[in-house]
Amino acid sequence: MLVAVKGMIRGNTVVIEDEDMQQYDGAEVVVTLLDAPKAKREKTPVDWDSFIMPSERGMHVDEYMREMRDNDRL
Repeated sequence: MLVAVKGMIRGNTVVIEDEDMQQYDGAEVVVTLLDAPKAKREKTPVDWDSFIMPSERGMHVDEYMREMRDNDRL
């Protein structure tokens, strides 16, 4: 059975203001959060250049793609 209820988080507790929920005391639940957290954490920047090995081909990729696209029609 799936029941959707509205509640609020206070500390590490979900508070629901509905007396009918008392009959589900001890039931296993799944909690879905509808709002983003108020304090956004800053993401750690990723150094993408550390994952590549520079090459001659990579330096001229724009020219290569232009050449490929110029000759793709009859």
